[in-house]
Amino acid sequence: MTGFQPGRMGGHALPDDAPAFTTLVHLTWEEGRIEHRIRFGRTIYQRKIDRRSRVVGFAPNSVFAFVRWASNDYGTVVSRIDILRAIGRGEPFQTLPFVRPGGDLLLKLHGWPKVERVLQLIDAIDALGIEPADAAPAYWRHVHNRLTANAEPRLYTRDQHDAWRARRSILP
Repeated sequence: MTGFQPGRMGGHALPDDAPAFTTLVHLTWEEGRIEHRIRFGRTIYQRKIDRRSRVVGFAPNSVFAFVRWASNDYGTVVSRIDILRAIGRGEPFQTLPFVRPGGDLLLKLHGWPKVERVLQLIDAIDALGIEPADAAPAYWRHVHNRLTANAEPRLYTRDQHDAWRARRSILP
């Protein structure tokens, strides 16, 4: 298969035509069985593998949400969401299935009630007219910590977002 390098990702070879230092995510969609999808994030690369799978890529420092769901004949077996910051050259990272090389993990939750709550919080940020990928990374860590402790996270606000943007504009 030309255009692919020997490494493996989700049962498929890694594409070699992605820009350097791109975080790659293997997505799969098999109706009613497996859904690996991106909920938010700005891709800089995309390659179709076959009719059910593709690989997308994210630039360093971009934030994205990766949702994984799978079922069998008896019901749901996997329901999880991960929100990651794509890493740059030489940065430490956590590894995840279907993500190469890995990322800075901001949120990692499993179980439908928690996944559903995160999706609701993402929708609430969208409703503010804010792209969830632009929300403060500290907010996603807050959501992770609160939901892990079975506590309700605070809602993201326009003031919080404006403060994050101001801080980001003056700090490297």
